[in-house]
Amino acid sequence: MGPWLDSITGWLTVNPQWLAAAVFIVACVECLAIAGLIVPGTVLLFAVAVLAGSGALSLGETLLLGFLGGILGDVVSYFLGRHFHQNIRRLPGLRHHPEWIAGAEAYFQRYGIASLLVGRFIGPLRPMLPMVAGMFDMPFPRFAAVSLLAAAGWSIAYLLPGWATGAALRLPLPEGFWPQAGIVAGSIAVMIGISVTSSLRRHRHASAYIASLGVAILFGLFIGYPYLTALDQGLMALVQEHRNPMIDEIAVTFTLIGEFRNMLMFSALLTILLVLTRQWRQAIFAGGALLSTALANTGSKLFFARVRPEVLSEPLTSYSMPSGHASGAFALFLVLAVLAGRGQPPRMRLTWLFIACLPALSIALSRVYLGAHWPTDVLAGAMLAACVCAASLWLSQRRTSLNAMPFRVWWLILPSLLALFAFFALRHLPHAMLRYAY
Repeated sequence: MGPWLDSITGWLTVNPQWLAAAVFIVACVECLAIAGLIVPGTVLLFAVAVLAGSGALSLGETLLLGFLGGILGDVVSYFLGRHFHQNIRRLPGLRHHPEWIAGAEAYFQRYGIASLLVGRFIGPLRPMLPMVAGMFDMPFPRFAAVSLLAAAGWSIAYLLPGWATGAALRLPLPEGFWPQAGIVAGSIAVMIGISVTSSLRRHRHASAYIASLGVAILFGLFIGYPYLTALDQGLMALVQEHRNPMIDEIAVTFTLIGEFRNMLMFSALLTILLVLTRQWRQAIFAGGALLSTALANTGSKLFFARVRPEVLSEPLTSYSMPSGHASGAFALFLVLAVLAGRGQPPRMRLTWLFIACLPALSIALSRVYLGAHWPTDVLAGAMLAACVCAASLWLSQRRTSLNAMPFRVWWLILPSLLALFAFFALRHLPHAMLRYAY
C-alpha cells in the first residue's frame, strides 16, 4: 500500500485544487457499504487531512467536506439495503464474504438505533450498518437524524488529527516542540493501550490500572509543565493562527456550556434523577466521581496558581491548571459512558467511552482555542477526571459490578440532559462573541 498511497498524495501535492474533492470522495468511500471494507479509507483520510492542514484547506472546510462525504456514503448504503433487502447478500463481495454483513446484522438487531451511533466508530461495522438499517426498513427520517449526529462526531475524530499534523508541520514551531509532543503523546498512547487491553481481557482490576496510569501521567504533568513550554506555545500558536469568526462562535458556545455553574447543574440533575429512579449505587458512583473531580480540580488550581495565556482582551483572574472546563466535561461524559456500558461487552463499553470523549474534548479544546488555557492545562484536567472516574468505578465495584440501568431510566436522563444543554446553548449564544472578543 506504500507506493500506491505515495502516488496519490504526491499527485494531490502537485494538484492541490483537487484536494477538496479528494477529502469528500475518500470520506464517502470509507462510509460506503462493501467499498469501506476493501479500501483503506482510514489511512487515506489521515493522508489527505495532513495535506489539507498544510495550508490547502481550512479546518472548517476539511471537517465539512468529510461530514458531507460521510453522509453521502451513509445515504447510498441505506438505499442499497432498502432496495435489495435480503437479496443484498447476492451482491459481489457479500456473496463470498457473508460474515461481513452477518456481524453488522447481529449488532443492529441487538442495539437498534444506538448501533448506528456507536458502530460509526468501529471500522468493520461503519460501512455496513447503514445498509443493514435499510434492509430492515428503518424509517428514513430516524436514520437521517442519527446519521447526521454520528457523521459530525466521526468527521472530527478522523480528520482533526491529520489536519492538525499537517498544520503543525508547516509552522516554524519552537525548538523542542516535537520531542515534548512525542513524550506527552507516547504517555497517553501507553495509557490508552493498557486500558484497552485490560478491558478487552476483562481483567478484574482494569479500573484500578487505569486510575493508576492516570495518576502517573497527571503527576508528571504537575511536575513537568514548566518544562513543556515549547509544546504549549507551539500548540497555542497553531490554534490562534487558524481562528475565524464562525469557529469563534461555536467555541464560545461550547466553553460557556462547560462553565462551572453549568457543569454543576448537569451533575446535580444526573445525580438527582438517579436517586429518583432508585438507582442507588449508580447515584453514589456518579455523585462521588463528579464531586471528587470538582474538589480535586479546585485544590490543584489553587496550589499551582499557574497564570493563564495572554490571549484574551480581558484576562481572567482565576488560575489556569488544571482546566476546570476539561475536568468537569470529561467527568460528566465519562460517568455517562460508564453507566451506558454496564452489562455490555468490552468492545461496546470502550466505544461508549470513545464517543463520550468527543463532546468533552470539544468543550476542553474550546479553552485552548479561545486562549483561556494552555494545552497542558486541558490535558491535566482530562487526566484528573479520568483517574477520579476510574478510581470511583473501582471502589463501586469492589464487591459487585454495577448493573445495567433500565431503558426507562435512560429515556428520563438523556432527554433531560439534552434539554438542559440546549437551554444553555441558546441562552449564551447571543452574548458569546461579546464576552470572548479579541
